Amino acid sequence: MRTAGRASQRAVWVSKMLPYLLVVFLLQRLVDGQNVSGSVDDSGNCLCKVILPDNTFPMHRMESLEFTAYHLNISVQQELSKIQSYRSSFNLYLQRLQNLTRRVEVMELGGVSYTELDFELLKVEIREIESLVTQLRTSMDGSNVIVETLYTEIKNISLMVNQLESFDKNNVLAVRREIMALRKRLQDCEKNQGKATPSPPTYGSCNHGGLTNVSKPFVVQLNWRGFSFKYGGWGKDSYTEAPNKDMYWVAPLNGDARMMESFRRYQSYDDLLLYKSPTDKSLPRLLYGSTYDYNSCGQGGGMIAFNNSLYYNCYNSRDMCKLNLETSAVERKTLVNAAYNNRFSYAAVTWQDLDFAADEEGPWVLYSTEESAGNIIIGKLNSSLFVEKSWTTTQYKPGVTNAFMICGVLYATRPVNTRREEIFYMYDTKTSKEGKLSIMLDKMMETVQSLSYNPNDQKLYMYNDAYQVTYDTIFSPDTTPN
Repeated sequence: MRTAGRASQRAVWVSKMLPYLLVVFLLQRLVDGQNVSGSVDDSGNCLCKVILPDNTFPMHRMESLEFTAYHLNISVQQELSKIQSYRSSFNLYLQRLQNLTRRVEVMELGGVSYTELDFELLKVEIREIESLVTQLRTSMDGSNVIVETLYTEIKNISLMVNQLESFDKNNVLAVRREIMALRKRLQDCEKNQGKATPSPPTYGSCNHGGLTNVSKPFVVQLNWRGFSFKYGGWGKDSYTEAPNKDMYWVAPLNGDARMMESFRRYQSYDDLLLYKSPTDKSLPRLLYGSTYDYNSCGQGGGMIAFNNSLYYNCYNSRDMCKLNLETSAVERKTLVNAAYNNRFSYAAVTWQDLDFAADEEGPWVLYSTEESAGNIIIGKLNSSLFVEKSWTTTQYKPGVTNAFMICGVLYATRPVNTRREEIFYMYDTKTSKEGKLSIMLDKMMETVQSLSYNPNDQKLYMYNDAYQVTYDTIFSPDTTPN
């Protein structure tokens, strides 16, 4: 009975263990040759430990690699974008640097140059103003003198800009000031549309109450001999009945800032701007043995042109010279008692003891004597260089930088700083009264070498450290009762 019971227990145990044994057997077969270990615990559970070789696909590593590559690609794209931005900025700064380099080179050589963009901006502004003036002309009933004047000036400025762009002889700042002034006048005209407007000035006439203001400077160009020739004078014929009122002359002094041996004439403003078709004129000089006699040459920057003749101080003397521009004949006359050779020249320049001027009443000479203690004397000249009448002022001549005449009134200037002058003194030869005033006059360069007035266009002509500059004059209305 005991044996049968034991056999029965073994059969039950085998039946229970058979599935586990089969699993162990199958695992043993599946991993034959592999490193496998197994065991049965106290409860009869089969435990297997299989160590397989690392030959499966590393999915988690692949995912990590893809994640890293994705973010790396984003970083690369961001850096490429920065590089593109840096490249654009670099090209921009490189272009600016090249432009600045060119400007510095031009400045070092003493010239003036501006980029094409400056001219394009100017053209846009001019077209805008021209459009406004055209609309204003259309909206007005009948003709309007100021509007027509504005329209003509805008056309002239447009032509001037085109010429300057072609020949690169310009001063963009001055043109911009002129455009701003025109724009302001246009705005004032629009505001006052329908109101009575004053008639334009009559050139050569003194029907006004005197000088009250001047415009901003307009730089025409550098003199034809270059930046090194800082001393001299320029202008056009001041005779109100001159057959050619558009004839311009330019007379730079020699490098010694004293002698005038030659000058140049242009038949029109366009020729002046473009240095086109000039006529060079040499002053007479005689050769004695191996030396020249320069007595008929000029001295200082106080020359003017009047009635087809050039008036100037004869070299190394107190004589006045008058050169006929057609025949080259020189007429001369001594200015009695006049100080000369830097005895009483202007404050900022040398060799200008005799300063010639011309206005609506004809030619004048401004000078000093020992008897006047250096104060300015105004002499009225006739066609034969004879002083018909003179007026002695209380203004010390070396205390002013320059002077000019308008309708028989002397106006004198003095420096305020390196960029401004002040018209501070006046003397009326009709009343023999003098007075103080304050009219600011901007200048492009520091030193005023010569300053004169022309009644044919009512402009001031300044020779300013080798540059040729003009100013429009502004007069008060005539309050004289009819």
